Amino acid sequence: MAGILRAFGKIGQLLGLGLPVVAVILQLGNAISASRMLAMLLAAVSCFWIGRLVEGYAGHTP
Repeated sequence: MAGILRAFGKIGQLLGLGLPVVAVILQLGNAISASRMLAMLLAAVSCFWIGRLVEGYAGHTP
């Protein structure tokens, strides 16, 4: 069970690190507005922190 939680946490962190790159590229190409880019950046921060919390929790479960 801890391995699944750890993997889920890592995926969340990777998503949180990759989403800002996609958001900036889309905004530079005028595919999305600046407010939509900021919403994506907020979602990325949330994904990263939730992933980090889940990964940390997985380290403390037997």
